[in-house]
Amino acid sequence: MKKPDKNDIILMAVITAAAVLIMLFLFAFRERGVYAYVYVDGKLFGEYPLNKDCEIQVTGYDGGTNILVIKDNTARIKEASCPDKLCMHQGKISINGQSLICLPNRVVVEIKGWGGDGYDAVTR
Repeated sequence: MKKPDKNDIILMAVITAAAVLIMLFLFAFRERGVYAYVYVDGKLFGEYPLNKDCEIQVTGYDGGTNILVIKDNTARIKEASCPDKLCMHQGKISINGQSLICLPNRVVVEIKGWGGDGYDAVTR
């Protein structure tokens, strides 16, 4: 195997630095969501503000149930009737675009909305 050339090392360092800067930029400018949208089998079940603590029982596909907990501006699935319970281990979500998914019950919780000023990307 041939030793890497000096120019190859410089190119790798530049690409790595650019990737790190892009990740830091994306992390720094991510926006907190305002609402948790709950869908069952593709249809909107409910829309819940993240700033109001509550527990919601979601009746999913074929009678399956999920307990969604909204607390401290985050959403998580506390209980589920599905056999694998993977949705319970997905953790808390609060950032625009994040989601919790329970495939057996066909339940999707998605975070949407603008955090704070109420303006979208076009009007900023």
